[in-house]
Amino acid sequence: MLRTGKQLITLFVLLCLSACEKSPAEFNHSSLHFGSTIDITLYDVSPELAEQAFAKLDEDFAYLHAAWSPREAGSLRRTNALIETGKTFTAGPSILPLIKKSQQLSRQSEQLFNPSIGKLINLWQFHKHDRPGIKPPEHSAIQTLLNENPQLDDLHIDGIKMRSNNTSVSLNFGSFAKGYAMNLEMQQLKNMGIHNATINSGGNLKTTGSHGAHPWVITIKHPRLKTWLARIETHKEESVFTSGDYERFYLYKGKRYHHIIDPRTGYPAAGTQSVSVLHTDSALADAAATALFIAGPAHWQSIAKKLNLTSVMLIDSSGAIHLTPDMRDRLVFNPQIEATINITAPL
Repeated sequence: MLRTGKQLITLFVLLCLSACEKSPAEFNHSSLHFGSTIDITLYDVSPELAEQAFAKLDEDFAYLHAAWSPREAGSLRRTNALIETGKTFTAGPSILPLIKKSQQLSRQSEQLFNPSIGKLINLWQFHKHDRPGIKPPEHSAIQTLLNENPQLDDLHIDGIKMRSNNTSVSLNFGSFAKGYAMNLEMQQLKNMGIHNATINSGGNLKTTGSHGAHPWVITIKHPRLKTWLARIETHKEESVFTSGDYERFYLYKGKRYHHIIDPRTGYPAAGTQSVSVLHTDSALADAAATALFIAGPAHWQSIAKKLNLTSVMLIDSSGAIHLTPDMRDRLVFNPQIEATINITAPL
């Protein structure tokens, strides 16, 4: 069929427009901070902006990890050393916001979230969980630290000055720092003009915006099987944080000892396999997952209410799944294992 010159020009323009239209670009980046891999995904950004964002977040995460690590020569290690003196000192600006936010969450959780038990955490040596010869500490050593009863409210802050009534306080923000950092860095991305992104730290995710026409999807690991248990489609900016007994543990004389310590007993918390919390605030979700894990199947509901949480999933030691109604409405369970899942009535 012959085409007129006008038809050929129109066809050429349409072909050019089609060729010039490109799908929004997606960029991915991984780095190691806070003891785990941090994966960042950016959507609908230019290559230049993605490169700038990855460099900035790498720099920030490295700084925050060094500042908040109890083992590196940074601000937190300095703070712990000064607490032991019993004297008033000037607290570092990177540490004060963590302490103030943690004090609030500690009170709301009936002290189940207690970052002041750093000496007890060190006693268990879970930072060496993959080394041979690790064994639980002596009961007498645990009891000695329990009797000292460190609490975040032992710390008194006046402006930038701080002192502690209890020199046994040793701060360890392992159940809070990643969530707090992810809040800061997601805001950093938004300040750079990036509005569609995910930050994944060891399976704990924070998202903002969407993946084009589709929401970001967060999957939750099954605590006992090598597969995913459930997934959640996020709404704009949300986080899912999970605390599980499978993350860091060691076996001694056939018994599993995991890293989530109950500050009331000094031993790994019993009765729970994992807890997942969905919330807009990553720091809250991080701390709450630990507190609810320790509260266990009998008491997690009351702690969740005190923390104003509406979306929680707890899996108890028998494998039964406990859910809030809001969480039940959001979860899609893995169809390959759904028949084996034991879900209690939503609370």
